[in-house]
Amino acid sequence: MKENRIKELKPLAQTKFLSIYDATYTNKLGNEKHWMIASRKGYETLANKYFRGEKDDVDAVVIAAFHEKSKKLVIVKQFRVPLNDYVYELPAGLVENNEKEEVAVKRELKEETGLNLLKINENLGNNQLYLSPGMTEESSSLIYCSCEGELSTKYLEEDEDIVPMLVSREEAKKLITENVKMDIKAFMTLQSFALFGEEFFGF
Repeated sequence: MKENRIKELKPLAQTKFLSIYDATYTNKLGNEKHWMIASRKGYETLANKYFRGEKDDVDAVVIAAFHEKSKKLVIVKQFRVPLNDYVYELPAGLVENNEKEEVAVKRELKEETGLNLLKINENLGNNQLYLSPGMTEESSSLIYCSCEGELSTKYLEEDEDIVPMLVSREEAKKLITENVKMDIKAFMTLQSFALFGEEFFGF
């Protein structure tokens, strides 16, 4: 069993979608220290993970989608409050009520882009990746898939300010050289699509 270096967890602020905790832990020299952790999980769930070894569920799905008809990559441009600006991202969203990842992918892809899921490539991706482990234990599954349909914003929620886009290989090459705000997952996906085109998705 792995060593548990977190000794105590104290809630500092709790909201519906995000909580802040003070974690008391021991560093590599055995000295007691404190670390601030942001989490989407409530205290009991996080405490069960840290102190009782319960399974760490995936929080979200990130979707690398290939539009079959146009042969283009699906991305979104979304307003993010912490940046006070729009940022290029991949479609993504939280896994709700312990739903299966495929269900979350289908729902989020439709909601954010209006597109319909066709097929998931089970041979690519990773089912638990950490987004910013210096700040949060939040994890995502990176899902490679194909899709069809027409772009639409009519399925967006009130607080979602999203512009969906289909990007060609040449447009991807150009976009990654521009001085624009971009999520690192979107940048790496655009870079790979620019290099390898359709082969990147493995279909």
